[in-house]
Amino acid sequence: MTAIYLSIVIPVYNEEKSLKPLMDRLYPVVSGLGRTFEIIFTNDGSKDRSLDILKLYVQQYPGVRVLEFNGNFGQHMAILAAFERSSGEIVITLDADLQNPPEEIPRMIEEIEKGHDVVGTIRENRQDSLFRRVASKIVNITTNKMTGMQMSDYGCMLRAYHRNVINNINQCGESTTFIPALAQTFSSSPTEIMVGHAERTLGESKYSFYSLIRLNFDLMTGFSVVPLQLFALLGIITSFLSVGFALFLFIRRFMIGAEVEGVFTLFAILFFFIGIVIFGIGFVGEYVGRIYQEVRKRPRYVVRKTYGFEE
Repeated sequence: MTAIYLSIVIPVYNEEKSLKPLMDRLYPVVSGLGRTFEIIFTNDGSKDRSLDILKLYVQQYPGVRVLEFNGNFGQHMAILAAFERSSGEIVITLDADLQNPPEEIPRMIEEIEKGHDVVGTIRENRQDSLFRRVASKIVNITTNKMTGMQMSDYGCMLRAYHRNVINNINQCGESTTFIPALAQTFSSSPTEIMVGHAERTLGESKYSFYSLIRLNFDLMTGFSVVPLQLFALLGIITSFLSVGFALFLFIRRFMIGAEVEGVFTLFAILFFFIGIVIFGIGFVGEYVGRIYQEVRKRPRYVVRKTYGFEE
């Protein structure tokens, strides 16, 4: 059998409207490269006709393969499942919504062939709402500070990986992870390029506000203990300030005497400290929750059936 040079990995969840435009643009790009390739779709428990369309593509387009999940396990699990079954020397992840153009794929391959093992992307003229752009910028800056990584755009899933990085990722058994950051930890020569970004015109985003928050918590707590260290430092500082404030009130009582004024100020300070404690407990809970998920050793995903793979 001829070795596969390029693997395209695409997670799919309720994308029936986007699949035809995607294939109309993607297939000519990869078939025109003159390299052997495979396109692996992971159907992540879609409720619409996405799976039926993908099964039809397996028959119509040589090189198309499909993984069918038993339910909805999330975008990153869908990508990891495809990673484990991919065989390309270069693996590229791509969303099905066409916000990132498939026409950028040849540029990413060129960067890998230059010797880079991870090619990240930065969305140029990003066509998202102002809220999402600002929130993304804050997350990028915060995560870089906490993890020590240097990535400009964590949210863009159009990325290329060398087989060596994919093999290392496949050895990880984490139940919650963030693939771009995980790949960065195994990379020895990463790089980033600017890519186009289009407004989503078909379907709707599968990431709710809550999902984005959960994803960002996974990113921060999965690759750094800095949040715990910062909270410990905050606790030490708060303790010293509390002792100083208690001494101040003690001396003030002897100098001025008992007074009713200031009770509400004390309550405000008390509530502030309680808020800090609850916030810290939440951070600790995130780490404990991750440990709980890992020790259960449940399958990260369940593949019901595959289509187009050579068994």
